[in-house]
Amino acid sequence: MEAEARRSSDLKIRFGEEGGKHWTDALPIGNGRLGAMICGRLHSETIHLNEDTLWTGTPADYTNSKAPQALSLVRNLVNRQQYPQATAAASALTGSNPSEAYQLLADIKLDFDYSHLTGAQQTYQRELDLDTATVKVSYSVGDVQFKREHFASYPDQVIVTNISATQKARLSFTLSLDSKMINQTCLNGTNQIIMKGACRGKRFPPQLQHSAQDTPQGIQFSAILDLKIGGANGVISVLDDNKLKVEASDWAVLLLVASSSFSGPFTSPSDSKRDPTSECFSVLSSIGNVSYSDLYARHLNDYQELFHRVSLKLMRSTQLNMPEDSSLELKTLAPTVASLSLVDSETQVSTSDRVKSFQTDEDPSLVELLFQYGRYLLISSSRPGTQVANLQGIWNKDLEPIWDGAPHLNINLEMNYWHALPCNLSECQEPLIDYISSLSVNGSKTAYVNYQASGWVAHSKSDIWARTSAGHGDVLWALWPMGGAWLCTHLWEHYAYTMDKGFLEYKAYPIMEGCVSFLLSWLIEDNEGYLETNPSTSPEHNFIAPNGEPACVSQSSTMDVAIVHEVFSTFLSAAEVVGRTNDNIVRKVCKAQPRLRPLYIAQDGSIMEWVKDFKDPEVRHRHLSHLFGLFPGHTITLEQTPALFEAAEKSLYKRGEEGPGWSTAWKTACWARLQNSSNAYKMIKRLINLVDPDHEIPFQGGLYSNLFAAHPPFQIDANFGFPAAVAEMLVQSTLSDLFLLPALPWEKWPNGSLKGLKARGGTTVNICWREGDLQEFGVWSEDQTRTTLRKRIHYKETMVTTDLMTGVFYMFNGQLKCLNSCSLSEMASS
Repeated sequence: MEAEARRSSDLKIRFGEEGGKHWTDALPIGNGRLGAMICGRLHSETIHLNEDTLWTGTPADYTNSKAPQALSLVRNLVNRQQYPQATAAASALTGSNPSEAYQLLADIKLDFDYSHLTGAQQTYQRELDLDTATVKVSYSVGDVQFKREHFASYPDQVIVTNISATQKARLSFTLSLDSKMINQTCLNGTNQIIMKGACRGKRFPPQLQHSAQDTPQGIQFSAILDLKIGGANGVISVLDDNKLKVEASDWAVLLLVASSSFSGPFTSPSDSKRDPTSECFSVLSSIGNVSYSDLYARHLNDYQELFHRVSLKLMRSTQLNMPEDSSLELKTLAPTVASLSLVDSETQVSTSDRVKSFQTDEDPSLVELLFQYGRYLLISSSRPGTQVANLQGIWNKDLEPIWDGAPHLNINLEMNYWHALPCNLSECQEPLIDYISSLSVNGSKTAYVNYQASGWVAHSKSDIWARTSAGHGDVLWALWPMGGAWLCTHLWEHYAYTMDKGFLEYKAYPIMEGCVSFLLSWLIEDNEGYLETNPSTSPEHNFIAPNGEPACVSQSSTMDVAIVHEVFSTFLSAAEVVGRTNDNIVRKVCKAQPRLRPLYIAQDGSIMEWVKDFKDPEVRHRHLSHLFGLFPGHTITLEQTPALFEAAEKSLYKRGEEGPGWSTAWKTACWARLQNSSNAYKMIKRLINLVDPDHEIPFQGGLYSNLFAAHPPFQIDANFGFPAAVAEMLVQSTLSDLFLLPALPWEKWPNGSLKGLKARGGTTVNICWREGDLQEFGVWSEDQTRTTLRKRIHYKETMVTTDLMTGVFYMFNGQLKCLNSCSLSEMASS
């Protein structure tokens, strides 16, 4: 039991050997804007760098003045049920310009002296410690121990590397800064390397070469690598090719700062007033006299304030002696969760070996690690003031990243942020809210020009320039004008979890209103009196038309209808909260919502994906679009729509277990919402499979050795979807309901505890369970807008209604009886 407890608290991703040839063997750090991948090689180390504003392109007008005529033709073909012809004609509604792509920054290269190549290396360890957001590499060469520490500081906006040795004057290496990007480097004295570069201002196919004169000015960037060394014998000298050489040093600290000319999605780089080089020097100046220990302390204080909000312990032992930090005495249930006590395991098993053995040992502490890893990655790739986490978070090594590294609005971007609210990281969602705001600006032009509609719209793929028109590509994925509407559901969810009325009234409601305005314009009446979306697709999925030909365009796909229902419902709720129920647009929504098509159940008992029960050529398709109403939506519930709830379950069985990582995470969440713990756990087990990058199979999912989730290739959305799904297994909620352990796989995790999960209605929850049964739980609210809130608390077949006072912590037992209460202020001072 003690060994299991130690593993459970050991939140580290470990390697017992240096990084190999695969990028997914490296370990990620980030501060939301700057990212790095640490390979951990001994003799010749590479640190891959990213800065989240480095993209190809410039602001552009992708609207299509010819689209209205094409739209009329497509709609007529759909009305005549000529779906293949409508699909072909719909290509006139997609874009003609290639998408922009996320870029990389540079590589720091460290070439150590010859002893690292020939000396006897022992006790090599490389690890990412999630508790400290630090990558540590340690090894010995002969009788000398070397250690490297890497972290990315949000408060000081710098990537820091500290290199040390146990013996004086034994540290010697060559340092350089290189990049695949267009760049120039120079030295500033003997301790700084300056890089200045530029992104391509226009995207060209990689096989075509273009001179700088052929393209507009792209985003400019600068990076400065600052070097400090210590020791009486340490010397820095300058080499050719702008390299620095360190000899006989005791220690070295590298500071990497970077900036770009990006001034927002609506400002051309040529018009930007930002000077990236000057900004880099300013950052370095602000930390010039700050010691390494102080930089690290500031980093820890900032990071751990976020990370320590939530802890999760999963135990399969039937013994009752839980680890100390799982004790649920009143004081330990306090919202100010104490720092987790991390104790190294006796055996330093590599994380990849743990993944390999999961199919047989089903170690629950690996589930804890993957859960917290998702939270770590969001903290590291999405902080206030940064760009949204893209398809790879912020980590990328390619000039032509897979799928452009772009935010995709037909599942990936949304999944990136599913766990932000329930996993107590609402600040990390701020970039998404800012991004939706930018999309609403460009989206109003797209709506007006392309569709002669009011409000704003966004399609399935975007970029840093907040592109909202349909992308360049196949109608199958490009023509999907529901991306903005899906994102708008996140605005309501932000309110539902935080109860921030000011946010809802002044930030969210105007954006939601614009989205609703578009939907009202987009809906057209058919000959049955329904309001339809036409043209309509189910993302990336074909059907077989009645004439036997493949098609993807029809009307009112199930996902379209479910999203419109969700947006209309949340908009009406928001209007009530902010006192706008008498607005004309609210009255229009009230009249329009009952006229939307219902969701239909097919002959086989599953939910129909399209308006008709078309033949599906790919029954096990990776997308679960027709189940949006189940999760992440709320229009399919056991209480309100029992028939659809049952049909959703049949739909999941029909879809099967196969699929890429993000699809597996979505299925986990759907099974959790169905309160089917066995199948939810089965999907977790399916995801935790090791992927060999040399023999990966597309669409098979799994995890790489650094726990990055695989499509394959790497996509980060499953890493983010996983903690959301696990949270859904443990706590579900509405504004007035709280469901405890609704999908707990008790036979796999019979004992456990969680602290700090958020629930809708502005509440925070801590839970402890023993032998598969709820033992006790605590709940509190810090909502300053009201004094009490009424909650219906559910556990299995038991339900109690209770009034919770704001600022008071309540403890309940497993029978949902309130044991005691204490003010949060008293608890904080105790």
